[in-house]
Amino acid sequence: MTLAFTADGLDRADNIRADPQQLAALRASPDALLVGLDGLAPVMDGERLAMRPLSDLPEDAELVFLGLRQCRPLFAHVTGAGDNRPAFAQKVDIAALSRMERQDLAIYGTARALVDWHGRHRFCANCGAPTQIAKGGWQRDCPACEAQHFPRTDPVAIMLVEHDGALLLARGKGWPDRIYSALAGFIEPGETVEQAVAREVLEETGIAVRDASYLASQPWPFPSQLMIGCHSLADSRNCRLDETELADARWFTREDIAGEWAKGRDADLFLAANPAAIAHHLVKWWMEKPA
Repeated sequence: MTLAFTADGLDRADNIRADPQQLAALRASPDALLVGLDGLAPVMDGERLAMRPLSDLPEDAELVFLGLRQCRPLFAHVTGAGDNRPAFAQKVDIAALSRMERQDLAIYGTARALVDWHGRHRFCANCGAPTQIAKGGWQRDCPACEAQHFPRTDPVAIMLVEHDGALLLARGKGWPDRIYSALAGFIEPGETVEQAVAREVLEETGIAVRDASYLASQPWPFPSQLMIGCHSLADSRNCRLDETELADARWFTREDIAGEWAKGRDADLFLAANPAAIAHHLVKWWMEKPA
């Protein structure tokens, strides 16, 4: 599967992150580039993600070292929670992002997730003291209690549920009308991926599933999920919706999905239609596999 946010072409250079002298040299390099962000939204240069010289920033600016692309160091500017707080509630047009060049999109996704994390974690979760950026932006340290804090990634199971030649797709509460996608939910502490698939489907639809298997994964920087795509089999189609989570759930055959996809923008129902999201590619995989 060719998934959005997965092809950054970067050497993340972990060995450099822990070396203040190398980081300082890269930061001072005339080849260093700053990823274009307006808050958390991408700044575009035509159809490409904008890059500008790092020298445009003041010397005391907080930066995340993203890595090396074609030997050029890339950085993202960590805007302060106090001076740019509205940015951390900013919505982004995900459909528009899908038209961005693949490597640019992946670099943007990494930068967005890290800048957002820094903006939300200015204070130590252990003692409440202000924290300091460390390890090239891949860590925050507390000088008061010496705790170390690391960027979080939240695992989410997103699953195809199949029964006798049909897929179960659903609409979440508050979603726009006519949009249906795969069921998904956070993996809880102490759970395997397979257990999370079975629990989430049962909780949201009342349907028992079995034989959960892994298909693909996708980083999803809104704000920091790792979507773990799975396929499972249901023993029945008898739905009992959790109406606090879902507005609707329906079974769709291959013919149903193909028919709606063929209509494009004129579709009656938009079934996992966003090509930037893993759900679209999971459904596409199912449509192409032998029945």
